[in-house]
Amino acid sequence: MVDVARHARHISLPNVGVEGQQKLNNASVLLIGAGGLGSPAALYLAAAGVGRLGLVDNDAVDLSNLQRQILHATNDVGEAKVVSAKATLEALDPNVKVEVFQERLNPDNALAIMKGWDIVLDGTDNLPTRYLIDDACSLLGLPWVYGSVFRFEGQISLFNHNGGPCYRDLFPEPPPPEAVPTCSEAGVFGVLPGVIGVLQATEAIKFLLDLPVSLSGKLLLYDAQSMAFDTLRFEADTERDAVMDLSKAAAMQSQEAWCMVAPPVADSPQEQNSEPPSADAMFNHISVPEFLERRENGWAPFILDVRSDAEYADAHAKSCDLQVPHTNVLSILDSLPKKTDIVIHCKSGMRSQLAAIELIQSGWEAARLFNLDGGIMGWYAAAPDDIE
Repeated sequence: MVDVARHARHISLPNVGVEGQQKLNNASVLLIGAGGLGSPAALYLAAAGVGRLGLVDNDAVDLSNLQRQILHATNDVGEAKVVSAKATLEALDPNVKVEVFQERLNPDNALAIMKGWDIVLDGTDNLPTRYLIDDACSLLGLPWVYGSVFRFEGQISLFNHNGGPCYRDLFPEPPPPEAVPTCSEAGVFGVLPGVIGVLQATEAIKFLLDLPVSLSGKLLLYDAQSMAFDTLRFEADTERDAVMDLSKAAAMQSQEAWCMVAPPVADSPQEQNSEPPSADAMFNHISVPEFLERRENGWAPFILDVRSDAEYADAHAKSCDLQVPHTNVLSILDSLPKKTDIVIHCKSGMRSQLAAIELIQSGWEAARLFNLDGGIMGWYAAAPDDIE
């Protein structure tokens, strides 16, 4: 039964009403992760009246989590996150049924845990699990709401909605493990997961209410420093092999290099492989030390800055050949060389990846595109005299 008093403000909305609130009451959402993204998403899903919530997490609450993981409090430090989260959500609304899975999602348990839910919400912090979610949702026919945070930047999308694009359509192959710093290594702006998690919950609630969803085939980008939102459109890859099982995701999780989190980046260029990835990779990743070393040895790539005009005006590389916001990269195709290597950079390395994808989709050879991991922040830290 709908709690009319509790959900009066929803019920008064013409496109929700009692019927819509009943839909939420009958609905179910599985959240993978009860941390920075899962916390705000779970709280708002519960407050909205979603009748059944599932929480998958095998971690315990740490004091450093409390900067952003608002499901938990100081007294919960040392407690299992799913236990702490369940208590918080039931205190908010005792009518919400909360099911907990105190285990890490893996290829052996994914299908059993994820089966039977209406939609899945991604609150993970590592790429192997994210690819696993995508493959499992493809097999089960489940939509899922993606969220990711890095320093001051976040991303959100809706995958596998009514046959729409999947995560593997946007990111066919993962970057090398050493290019993906952990939260503890890179840091995260405390309120950023709140913004992204609430947006994830918004998209999930719209889906459950049968309202038009807006992020299928779109990647929403948020920069907390500039308070700017951008949107990248993408389509399903019709030539991509269909997901038949979880073997590909299992192989990724079994790689020692991932170990579910990335190892530290090597300190010296000599410790890193100076050879670029093969041409069949989505695009190349290059660290700042490797980029500087190769340039010192005669490499002369075209430098493309895909930050905003304001960011470029504040500081930019002296050797920059062209600057354009990543959302407008298709407008300058005639100005880009096709026979020269192109190093693409943004502030930290996220928006430049999206620009590289746009260029590949426009016919550029992936082997000639290099994403500068760490962006201009890493460049400035390694060679401040290069920046003006």
